[in-house]
Amino acid sequence: MKTQPLKGMRDLLPNEQALRDHIQAEILATYRAAGFQRISTPILEDLENLDKSDGGDNLNLIFKVLKRGDKLASALQAGDAAKLADMGLRYDLTLPLSRYYAANRAVLPNPFKVIQTDRVYRAERPQKGRLREFVQCDIDILGDSSPNAEVELIDVTARALLRIGFTGFTVNINDRRILRAMLETMGFAADTLDSVCVSFDKLDKIGADGVRDELTEKELPADAVASLYDFLQGGDFSLEAVASRCGDASLADDLRYVLSASEKVANGRYGIAYCPSLVRGQGYYTGMVFEIVCPQFSGAVAGGGRYDNMVGKFIGQQVPAVGFSIGFERVCGILLEQGYAIPGAKPRLALLYLPDADFADVLAKAERLRADYDVTVLPQAKKLGKQFGTLEAAGYQAAAFADNDDIRHLGQKQGS
Repeated sequence: MKTQPLKGMRDLLPNEQALRDHIQAEILATYRAAGFQRISTPILEDLENLDKSDGGDNLNLIFKVLKRGDKLASALQAGDAAKLADMGLRYDLTLPLSRYYAANRAVLPNPFKVIQTDRVYRAERPQKGRLREFVQCDIDILGDSSPNAEVELIDVTARALLRIGFTGFTVNINDRRILRAMLETMGFAADTLDSVCVSFDKLDKIGADGVRDELTEKELPADAVASLYDFLQGGDFSLEAVASRCGDASLADDLRYVLSASEKVANGRYGIAYCPSLVRGQGYYTGMVFEIVCPQFSGAVAGGGRYDNMVGKFIGQQVPAVGFSIGFERVCGILLEQGYAIPGAKPRLALLYLPDADFADVLAKAERLRADYDVTVLPQAKKLGKQFGTLEAAGYQAAAFADNDDIRHLGQKQGS
């Protein structure tokens, strides 16, 4: 049998899991202190729901589950590959939350401030930084259409990152409505805007020439492509410059408010910036979108936005909703690379006992030592020097003995 996990999935050693537990606890403590409540949803969703969730490219990355029994036999006989599966693993936490809210809204508070910290699955091509199973830490506000919801999510998410030691980061903010209005004014048809936005989102990577070339390859109107290229070449990407090209400058009012209020809340602890090329990949975003970037990592460590139409797919009426997700795997990876030490953690101690020891007394002594240490009870080996080396390599700082009061501090020469 194979001992390695599947490609794109990971086994976690105890030290890394301890770090993840601590980071998750700190993030959850920040969220709960702000009045958010945690829920949980199944990892499997109806495939029809997933297919209709406007998840962008993620819809091509769904792990699908085959039908069972007679239903599978019937689908195979019909020869239609599209009918072989009826369930799929969730690719993010937004679609499950929307379904959950639609089913339980009668008993939920309004607005509903919610936490989700769970595993999600995408059939990614395995590579560095791309996992097929990973954890997302989300907070969402459902039922609040005001831009205060965005301001609060930015504040709470930023405070969670500050709490676990992140500094020097910037929250980039944009509003899809402004970008789409500008593109329509330039001559792009409404039904092509999603495709245009995908190319525009690559501005930082491929530059103005690259965006122009990609849009030309898509056979979009030459005049519209030229107008956008001229704008990109001009170099003035201020909110006022973009708003002036929208036809309705008032579209920028909510974004101005969020930028101003968020900068006031940040109070210099982190940056707030308008980013006109920020789009975010999910098709379900309807308004403001945001990402957090920091010098410790080349990509975003958190992202989110407003998705006012998602719940309506279930109940036939619009419910305002906005969410912010911390990239838990990326955050933990950065902290591991930096040698992050869990603040206030007790040193680890191994309490060693001989074969003839009274085990009840050993456990009683372990309990007394736990006032100052995290204590693991272990049999004492014949070769103590080798055992000390093994314990030190495993992260223990000290060893004690059940039959005496000596405490050996590992990593130090005896007698020091």
